Formats: sequence, structure tokens, C-alpha cells
Amino acid sequence: MNNQILNNDQIRHTVNRIAYQIYEANVDEKEIIIAGIDGGGLLFAKKIAAVLRKITEADIVLCKIQMDKKNPLESGVSTSIKEEEYKNKSVVLVDDVLNSGTTLIYGVHHFLKTPIKQLKTAVLVNRNHKKYPVKADYKGISLSTSLNEHIKVEFKPKNDIVYLE
Repeated sequence: MNNQILNNDQIRHTVNRIAYQIYEANVDEKEIIIAGIDGGGLLFAKKIAAVLRKITEADIVLCKIQMDKKNPLESGVSTSIKEEEYKNKSVVLVDDVLNSGTTLIYGVHHFLKTPIKQLKTAVLVNRNHKKYPVKADYKGISLSTSLNEHIKVEFKPKNDIVYLE
């Protein structure tokens, strides 16, 4: 049984709110790196970047983060842009769902190997099941779910949805 948590309009509103929060935290920046974790995180990052491009004159650089989400320690983390391109910049690491924190903590770890101006995290859904000390600086919604429940995020043209399985 699927229970809808967020509909397309609610997700659009959330993307706008998060983009404005990122803008407010980076109002003096000339460039902001939006780093989306491949999959839902990258799709969510693209939506945030699109809104940011409308509301700020800063250069918005979209960065794709790749890792094996099941085994990030073995696979390592790679980015679609070179280290020099985010060095001493403001970076926002984006994922669709914060579950255990594994994906975000390995993403954060990757960026902390390089001197950066600031690192923030953004998620659409925070499930509150963290096993690592990582938090979402910007979040769409926080849910207390059981471990056997699953959050499904679908980004489809004009029909984005989040539901509980």
C-alpha cells in the first residue's frame, strides 16, 4: 500500500524554499556548487539549481556525485567536476532521502579532503534513522518512519511525488 507524502505542488514549493534558503546563506558568493548524489539526489539538485539560477546572479555549478550507495567505502566517491573547481567555494551536497546518513557522510568526507568555504547538506525527505552524525541543513520534510517502511521519490515531468511503501 502506497501513502502519498508529498505531491508535485508540495515538492515544487519545497524546492523553491530550499533554493531561497541556500541563496540567503550564500548571498555574497560569486559561485555556488550544487553537488547532487547520482540518482534522486542529482535530480533534486537540478531542480534546486534551476531555481537558484532565476534568483541569484551567482554562477550555479551543478556537480554529479557518483558512489556505490551500498558500499561507498569500497567504491569511493567521484565528482563530475575537478577538485580545483570547488576548492574554496561554497558547496551544497544534495540527496533525495536521508535515511541512515551513509551516503551523505561519504559525500561530506569527499569534500572535506579539499579546503572549501562552506559545506551544507540538503535533502527532500529526512527519515531520522541516522547511524552517522550527519544532518540536513536544508530539508523538505522530516518523517519518523519504521525501519521496514520505504520512502519512494519519483521525479517525473510535471508529476513529482514522494510516497511511503
